[in-house]
Amino acid sequence: MPNTNVFTGADGSITLAGPQTNEGSKAQEIVDAYQLTPIGRATDVRVEVTSDIKPFHELGQRYPTELRPGNVNVRGTIGRAYINGALLKLLLGDAATSRPAGSWVQPAFNITLILENPALPGTRNTVTIHEAKFASWGYGIPEDDFVMESVEFQALYISVQDEEGS
Repeated sequence: MPNTNVFTGADGSITLAGPQTNEGSKAQEIVDAYQLTPIGRATDVRVEVTSDIKPFHELGQRYPTELRPGNVNVRGTIGRAYINGALLKLLLGDAATSRPAGSWVQPAFNITLILENPALPGTRNTVTIHEAKFASWGYGIPEDDFVMESVEFQALYISVQDEEGS
């Protein structure tokens, strides 16, 4: 049975895990060192999946006669009010602490977003973003508000799982 409940951000949590690859092991080192499971102080999480739909137009027709699926892109953003270098290290890997002599491995990781209403145990929505990499990192220091960092990510693919509690 599909999940038909509503959630708020207070029902959510985010975890990171490195897949079984060289890039994943680099990410897992950072996740373990900074205890990023779950990510603390996260806000404004956004995930987008886009498909490049290509319309085919026939001569003499104003509307397309066929829509063909194109490339699928998974991307998003995460804001965080806890600055400790972890997210920047997930972007730059070894280059976050010094300038490496040559090329280096950029960490890749899975991002799992879990929404579960405490009033309905076992009813949850889980979105897993597979083999994500941070594409950008930003750092804002406002005069009279919380210091925030933000990251943009891209990923290879996404999966979703709904669970209905009893």
